[in-house]
Amino acid sequence: MLITPDEPTVATHWGVYRARMKDGAAVALEPYEHDPDPSPLGLSMIGALDDGCRIRRPAVRASFLEKGAAAGGSGRGGEPFVEIDWPQALDLVAREIARVRESHGNGAIFGGSYGWSSAGRFHHAQSQVHRFLNAVGGYVRSISNYSFAAADAILPHVLGDKRGLDAGHTTWDQLAGHAELIVMFGGTPHKNAQVGSGGISRHLLREGMTACRDRGASFVCISPIRDDAMAELDARWIAPRPNTDVALMLALAHTLIEEGLHDREFLARCTTGFDRFAGYVTGAVDGVPKTPDWAQAISGVPAETIRTLAREMARRRTMIMMSWSLQRAEHGEQPYWMAIALAAMIGQIGLPGGGFGFGYASANGVGNPVYPFSWPTLPQGSNAISDSIPVARIADALLHPGAPYDFNGEKRRYPDIRLIYWAGGNPFHHHQDINRLIAAWRRPETVIVHESWWNATARHADIVLPASTAMERNDIASSSRDRMIAACHPISEPIGESRSDYEIFADLAGLLGARETFTEGRDEEGWIRHFYTVARQRVAEYGMELPDFESFWKTGIVTLPEPQEQTPLLAEFAADPQAHPLKTPSGRIELFSERIAGFGYDDCPGHPIWLVPREWLGAPLAERFPLHLISNQPASKLHSQYDNGALSRSTKIDGREPLRIHPEDARARGLGDGDIVRVFNERGACLAGIVVSDAVMPGVVQMATGAWYDPLEPGRVGSLDKHGNPNVLTQDRGSSRLGQATIAHSCLVEIVRHEGELPPITCYEPPPLI
Repeated sequence: MLITPDEPTVATHWGVYRARMKDGAAVALEPYEHDPDPSPLGLSMIGALDDGCRIRRPAVRASFLEKGAAAGGSGRGGEPFVEIDWPQALDLVAREIARVRESHGNGAIFGGSYGWSSAGRFHHAQSQVHRFLNAVGGYVRSISNYSFAAADAILPHVLGDKRGLDAGHTTWDQLAGHAELIVMFGGTPHKNAQVGSGGISRHLLREGMTACRDRGASFVCISPIRDDAMAELDARWIAPRPNTDVALMLALAHTLIEEGLHDREFLARCTTGFDRFAGYVTGAVDGVPKTPDWAQAISGVPAETIRTLAREMARRRTMIMMSWSLQRAEHGEQPYWMAIALAAMIGQIGLPGGGFGFGYASANGVGNPVYPFSWPTLPQGSNAISDSIPVARIADALLHPGAPYDFNGEKRRYPDIRLIYWAGGNPFHHHQDINRLIAAWRRPETVIVHESWWNATARHADIVLPASTAMERNDIASSSRDRMIAACHPISEPIGESRSDYEIFADLAGLLGARETFTEGRDEEGWIRHFYTVARQRVAEYGMELPDFESFWKTGIVTLPEPQEQTPLLAEFAADPQAHPLKTPSGRIELFSERIAGFGYDDCPGHPIWLVPREWLGAPLAERFPLHLISNQPASKLHSQYDNGALSRSTKIDGREPLRIHPEDARARGLGDGDIVRVFNERGACLAGIVVSDAVMPGVVQMATGAWYDPLEPGRVGSLDKHGNPNVLTQDRGSSRLGQATIAHSCLVEIVRHEGELPPITCYEPPPLI
């Protein structure tokens, strides 16, 4: 039996904490002593552990309990639930899975999760639900993620792999003292780097950025939001209209060509297709030179500012950083392709302090030196079902079963999903156009959800199984980016009748004849000890040693020494492209891709291009909805996790999510700080609290994601969201036929003062329970 030490370690997505205990209960979480920049998110965890919206018993939607799948999905989100006991709940779930398998096959089951429920590698909900479904015959899965799916699709065509996206970056040591100019498209927001999927021992973004500053680098933040760069960087702020970065970069490229500043030797040696791309930039192809004056009319950035920046980028050792956020927009593949093209024209790819990199502040640890081994994770097994969908196309799949669609050069058809099994994620946070999602969510016959709190996903389920949290179970967290492995000690007994995902799935697998396949004869402790044994073996292959398990479990955290001999991104290729070719058709960086051109996509042709979005400040639609909404990551929670916590709730304005607006736009609408407004467009509406700030450019409003969806009329499509969830407003279209990614940042809205009595916030209370 695993024994919790006197000072338990709690390893989370936003940091490692030491729990301070009193009379057997946790009273505080103290940040890990070696974390130079700890996150405040831990402040929310203890209070939310046993709050009013915690799910305490298995529950079933009332009409589903009475009629089963014949009840239909129209009542999801609006009906009361009936609490039942575990044997009845498990039997009901097992019978539904067996029914769908027998009637429609495993290809009618969608296994959903987004994996953020726990930093622990064993109790990783996504791995658990996928392992279980594979053990009982397979499932339809999702591909890629909401974070960077457009980039995930384009980079292998351009670079041959995805280095520089979520791994393989030029490290901070290779930047500090070498980079003279760091140009940050989308900025490097400190708040985003407060989290990491596998856990965090040390938050190092601030340390890495200020080291570059202290050793002579200057910074340019290109974003509609000024504080997307830390104040201590003293970055120059260039504020283009949202979604126009490609036009600005094309004008930078035009200046480089026009003034002969591009590196012809590097382009000839390391790229293919530059002549065709240059023909577009100069206007030889379409008669429209992509000059700074052309870009000024689109982006709003003065032409001389663009020319000056292009000359400076060519003259100095320049690193182009780009946030993951830029590709979460219509045609989101283009800014990434264009950033690579611009870096190639400067000719510094592969050099210390030069080149490009994506997501340096989009998650903790990007840019840290890493070892080439991976920490152990729960094996998911083999999936007998080959069908899959792009992660952001779940509503399309549910609304249009069997319909054809294009994806990354393939002709596909959406599966006919009859049962959704979701554990560890909240699609009513991550997905766009919630009203459309609600309509789609009604289509399947059965929706089964594991959850800890009564968020919108649980409220829209047929069967809800209460899952324990990371603070109520044993686990191991590990992060390659942070070179750490940490124990996750429980600091509370499971609340109510909640159980771990593993316990739930093990019993379900037993009912379906697959318990041994799922468990391999191991309980929680057996798996954790197995993980640690594998970790010790992998570490030993690199001449290091982890302590024995008992010592590790008592100490709580081990951090490996920093690896040596780190090289800049693509250094070997840039030094000798013939000896170290890329995995592209040409072996070089593809500024023109014959493969992509062959797909025939008008929304993603064969080279980087400016494509006009449907929704941006230059669109005809801006006549009716003249404000561009940026729904970026929150500072007070992780996605929607712990929106019910004290830190997030302390930031609300009369209980509503804050919305920042420029003083000019506020004056034009007669608004001031603290006013409650209705934010709306043709897709939906929500309430928000006004914060007047010149940190956002005119014409732009900013409201973070993560407020729990709280409709005025539960279960009704199109109901006003009382709380401030921006995804009632965002578009649910694919970025292009290549990536089919989310386009949350292509969104126009208008705002007006809310009139009348404010409706109460009810999302932190459970639904009616019978």
